[in-house]
Amino acid sequence: MRNASPSVLDELCTGELGFLVTSVRNGIHEALDRELAPLQITVQQYVVLNCIVKGWGRTLSDFCRVLAYDSGAMTRLLDRIAAKGFIRRVENEADRRSYLIELTEMGQAAFPQARQATEVAFRRLLAGFSEAEGEMLHKLLSRLLMNARSDQG
Repeated sequence: MRNASPSVLDELCTGELGFLVTSVRNGIHEALDRELAPLQITVQQYVVLNCIVKGWGRTLSDFCRVLAYDSGAMTRLLDRIAAKGFIRRVENEADRRSYLIELTEMGQAAFPQARQATEVAFRRLLAGFSEAEGEMLHKLLSRLLMNARSDQG
């Protein structure tokens, strides 16, 4: 008698889900890095610029939370972005022990090009997906994220 093959969900629960998600994340980062390379911006640097533009963060701790970096790694990343002239640190009037990050004129000028480069990369990654498949992908990834967040507490 032949054993029934495991279900897809059983396979995903053996670690396949983590492997797939990590592989997709790495593939996305590689695609974004290729598109951003001519602008001399890495995907991590773009995330910081995007957070500033979207109003999602302006402090070291904001960026640490978004990128899941420790403060030392984030400080080094911010130093590299500042050295390129895209951001500057300004005094935080609300908390003199910290500083706020803002885009420089150069950063403001570079961001639309970087945003366009990321859109090109994502359109390539989503090539061949129908609108219905895109909706399903969004729905499934959102549910997975919601489950991950509800599992934290």
